[in-house]
Amino acid sequence: MAFAYLEAVLGEFLLSSLLILRGKTKVGSRFVNSFMIFMYLFETYLDLRQHAALKLPNLPKPLEGVISQEKFERARAYSIDKSYFHFIHEAVTILMDTAILYFGILPWFWKLSGNLVAYLGLDAENEIIHTLSFLAGVMIWSQITDLPFSLYSTFVIEARHGFNKQTIWLFFRDMFKGICLSILLGPPIVSAIIFIVQKGGPYLAIYLWAFMFVLSLIMMTLYPILIAPLFNKFTPLPDGELREKIEKLAASLKFPLKKLFVVDGSTRSSHSNAYMYGFFNNKRIVLYDTLIQQCKNEEEVVAVIAHELGHWKLNHTMYSFIAVQILTFLQFGGYTLVRNSKDLFESFGFDSQPILIGLIIFQHTVIPLQHLVNFGLNLVSRTFEFQADAFAKKLGYANALRAGLIKLQEENLSAMNTDPWYSAYHYSHPPLVERLSAIEEADSKKEN
Repeated sequence: MAFAYLEAVLGEFLLSSLLILRGKTKVGSRFVNSFMIFMYLFETYLDLRQHAALKLPNLPKPLEGVISQEKFERARAYSIDKSYFHFIHEAVTILMDTAILYFGILPWFWKLSGNLVAYLGLDAENEIIHTLSFLAGVMIWSQITDLPFSLYSTFVIEARHGFNKQTIWLFFRDMFKGICLSILLGPPIVSAIIFIVQKGGPYLAIYLWAFMFVLSLIMMTLYPILIAPLFNKFTPLPDGELREKIEKLAASLKFPLKKLFVVDGSTRSSHSNAYMYGFFNNKRIVLYDTLIQQCKNEEEVVAVIAHELGHWKLNHTMYSFIAVQILTFLQFGGYTLVRNSKDLFESFGFDSQPILIGLIIFQHTVIPLQHLVNFGLNLVSRTFEFQADAFAKKLGYANALRAGLIKLQEENLSAMNTDPWYSAYHYSHPPLVERLSAIEEADSKKEN
């Protein structure tokens, strides 16, 4: 039965693809639903492969004697719990998403939001007001449907395995702040996009891309200064040997380090990380306090920073930014080609052509291409990670980096056993076994 159903779904997907290519776009919603179900079945198959790998009772051979058995058992239990949760979450999500398309919930909700605008005495013909009403309803719906999963993930799974540090008060306070930010930032951005589409003419794709480009620069500037501090406390890294080593490393690479912060990630989770941000000669590095706590050896922390600086030195950040801008421009270019397709809107149950709905429909219709692009970006990202590891190794941090990666794997209870198909499709970072093998392979080549 399962294979017969999969064959039927795949047949529907291929048929819809051919019809769309021939210009018969009225099958658009059928195509999207069919592909969504097909991808759910495909990704569930990969999840099952990964789940089987997670249940393996032994460490991978390269990690034997490197990772303690106690850490392995804890990581295994944590990964299996998250895997079961993922199966349930994805099943509920696909049911809701396909039902929304199949039963025409989007056009119904669009009309309902318009009726609400008229009921409040506002101009229902004003597309900006109508769109904001629609988005308000969507935000309420998403908060309600996501809340049970977020609560269970945070206060059951994460707490069970010793990661959650949040109180229920802090959880809801963060959620409230996020809603307030959406209310504050969302309307002007959405209004600007609608205005640009209305006035864009033949250069619409260029105007939309330019707007999003400027917006991304503004948000990258404001987020660490105004938004991130609303959720976490950032303090300068105290003077001492660790600070001196990081500043010395940055200076040796001519990295324009202006500020070095520690963020109180431990108030919410025991997971650890480090990142850098900033433009031109105003760079900043942020260390999670959990990273400093977990890597008792300061050289391990410096090695992790050396890896991050490798991304900067090798221009990975710039390449990624350029790739995002190109993909954004191509998406807007594609949107301009279909935004006036009455048949496409009708296939999703709309008798009008709202700008926001056009963007939503376009995103749905390019889902197949998005999956391919994401897979390609993951491959590039994994290559960048290997290169950054090699960069840190060239700086003399091979042993410290190896120890740091192992320590982070242990403390974060990351999956030790991974299925190669699942890893290739989902992971933007290579599994620990592959990273350690790459470092050791470089060592052996150098010796030979």
